[in-house]
Amino acid sequence: MRTHDSVSVLIFNTTSHCFVLVKQFRPAVYMCEWERTKPQPHETAEKADEGAAEAAGPESQEGPTVPEEKNSPPQPPASAGVTYELCAGLVDKPDLSLEEIARQEVLEECGYDVPASKLRRITSYRSGVGVTGAKQTMFYAEVSDDNCVGEGGGEPQEGELIEVVKVPLHEAMTFAYDESIPKTMGVIFSFIWFHNNMSPKYKISTNV
Repeated sequence: MRTHDSVSVLIFNTTSHCFVLVKQFRPAVYMCEWERTKPQPHETAEKADEGAAEAAGPESQEGPTVPEEKNSPPQPPASAGVTYELCAGLVDKPDLSLEEIARQEVLEECGYDVPASKLRRITSYRSGVGVTGAKQTMFYAEVSDDNCVGEGGGEPQEGELIEVVKVPLHEAMTFAYDESIPKTMGVIFSFIWFHNNMSPKYKISTNV
């Protein structure tokens, strides 16, 4: 499958000492969770065999056999498709640098206006290697409450519905390793990177 490369940004608010993430609904994640609730093929076959055995009961039964209505599992709530992610976006503007694209995403999704020159490149890597093999470049941005010029939330006209979420620094590693919280690998990796490279600067434990 052909797709664009992308950028992601680990945002750290130096005023409140918290990370700024985005939370949004992902159809693919939702469909995976929905598939988990559906009966497996062997379960469906067993139910079919049971139904056939009941239909071939004693001839003395009066009246036609009425098949019971199949009880399908309830559809998962929309929250089953919500994930926590780094601010990110596609590299689909050839006239802009990666830093400039990352800056636009931070402004649109999270509401912070950060100069492109203040973005620190962390690394780049291949994402979606089983499907797309596209490259993602990760940046680090420090912001303060003074940089906040809007509420964020993405671009509604592009179908984006994003909630801005803050994770306190001292809870970061607990958040990263909590398997009950649906998140991307980028969140986990970037929190570890921050712990190894930036936390001594703030002299605050990241609770590892």
